[in-house]
Amino acid sequence: QQQRADTRYHTATMSMSSAFRRTAQRLSSVDWSSPVFKGDHELSAMVAGFRAWTAKADAMAEKYSAPPSPIDFATAKKSVRDVALVEGLEKMYASSKPAPETYEWSAEDQAKKAELIEEAKAGLAFTQEMIEDCQKEIAFLRSNRTTRDVSVSDMKEIYPDIAEEVETEIENREWFKDTLAK
Repeated sequence: QQQRADTRYHTATMSMSSAFRRTAQRLSSVDWSSPVFKGDHELSAMVAGFRAWTAKADAMAEKYSAPPSPIDFATAKKSVRDVALVEGLEKMYASSKPAPETYEWSAEDQAKKAELIEEAKAGLAFTQEMIEDCQKEIAFLRSNRTTRDVSVSDMKEIYPDIAEEVETEIENREWFKDTLAK
C-alpha cells in the first residue's frame, strides 16, 4: 500500500518536473538583458518578479523531485505521551489510498489563452511597426538637424506641416497662439 502511494506521488512529481523542465527550456531562450525589459520601470519590476517566481518554482521542483521519505512512527511514539494518537495516525496513514489528482486543461481555458496569445502577437506586430517608424523618424531628424545654416525656406521644405500651420496662423492673425503667456 505504501509502495502504491509512493508510486502515485512519484508519477505526479515526475510529470510536474517535466513540465517545469519544459518551461525552463522555453525561458532559457528569452534574452532577459534585452533593452525591451529595461526601458520601463514598471515592466522591469514585473520581469524581476517573474524571474524570482520562476527561480522559486525551480527550487521547489528540485526539492520535491524525489518521493518523500517514509514517516518514522516508532520515533514519534517514543517522543509523544499519547502513543494511541500516533498509532491511530499510523493506521490511518497505512489504510489511506487517496486518488491521484490530475489536472485537465478545459477547452474554454485553452480558447481564452489562445485568444490572449493572438492578441499579444497582434500587439507585437504593432509594436514592431512602431519601432520601425520611430527609427525612420529618428534617422530623418538626424539628417535634417536645424543649424544656423538652415534657412526658413529649408525649414518649410523639411517640415511642410509646420509651415502650413504657421501660414494659417499668420492669415488668421493668431500672433500669440502658441506662446506660453496667453
